Amino acid sequence: MSIDINVLPAVKTPFYWYDMQLLENTLDVVKRESDRYGFNVHYAVKANANIDILKKIHSYGFGADCVSGNEVARSVEAGFASDKIVYAGVGKSDDEITNALRNDIFCFNVESIPELEVINELAQKEGKIANVALRINPNVDASTHKYITTGLAENKFGINMWDMENVLEALAKLDFVKLIGLHFHIGSQITDLKSFKGLCVRVNELQQWFYARQIIVDHINVGGGLGIDYTNPDKEPMPNFAEYFKLFAEMLELRPKQSLHFELGRSIVGQCGSLITKVLYVKNGKNTDFAIVDAGMTELIRPALYQAQHKIENISSELPVKKYDVVGPICESSDCFGKAIQLPETKRGDLIAIRSAGAYGEVMVSEYNLRSRVKAYYSK
Repeated sequence: MSIDINVLPAVKTPFYWYDMQLLENTLDVVKRESDRYGFNVHYAVKANANIDILKKIHSYGFGADCVSGNEVARSVEAGFASDKIVYAGVGKSDDEITNALRNDIFCFNVESIPELEVINELAQKEGKIANVALRINPNVDASTHKYITTGLAENKFGINMWDMENVLEALAKLDFVKLIGLHFHIGSQITDLKSFKGLCVRVNELQQWFYARQIIVDHINVGGGLGIDYTNPDKEPMPNFAEYFKLFAEMLELRPKQSLHFELGRSIVGQCGSLITKVLYVKNGKNTDFAIVDAGMTELIRPALYQAQHKIENISSELPVKKYDVVGPICESSDCFGKAIQLPETKRGDLIAIRSAGAYGEVMVSEYNLRSRVKAYYSK
């Protein structure tokens, strides 16, 4: 079912529209299926840091997965318990680390020996012991876009296993960090669960490597990456969380008393958000006409950055279908939401809904071309 134009607020376009009932339905399923196995879920704040969205997710008792100091601060503001906040990222600044220490977060996901040394130094200054998990590059192919693949040896993320002996030697000399976990994340928008099976096999192998050195950590964090259906958002309003969590329950060989953690973002919020924009002009083109809308890559950058395809709907028109290139007003040829899109005959003033924009939409908005920042509105 496409978006009902009658439920939208009569406000200036473009704007983000969030279906809060769908978000709640998704959170209900995530909570039920993760609790079935006693798993811990941390919401990946980078997917959508809207404070109202965060407060709703926090109300379900989930933790937060952050990749910047401001995300840590926003999570605390939204009510997330500090002892459920994990903090990852290859380039944490001294100020960001210090503020996270002062907030007594659960764990730093650490990506290098120099980072371990800095955290140790700053923890000593704060008179604290910093819990850390080693983010290991498992060299598992996520079979996704090259910009959002993170688990291969060629990527900048994580510690490669050939350096792990050196990491353990460094840890032995650091008195203000405590190793509590191993962290993995292979990429984003993964729709083939076989990639996660590969991750489980690799984690089991690496656990054996650590066990042979008499190291058993308390926590295993397998990151996130579960994708959504951008083509049929109404048919598939949420991923198959039951199969996803079941896969890890069956394939991952946890040690006694080890807890398993997930960092889910897009799969939770992706389908609940849409970008609503208005047609400014319809212009004749060589092969297809152009539907020029008042939203651009400044409001939703995914199509320009990742060549991502979102379902685009004209929710004002019921006329016969024609083909359009749906483009924005930004002074860039890449400012295009979709080419040769089948839409009902489109006219100036029609409302266009760009679906599945709840993740990496509003959070990536920019003011390029001195554009005004869009507002967000919510269903009741």
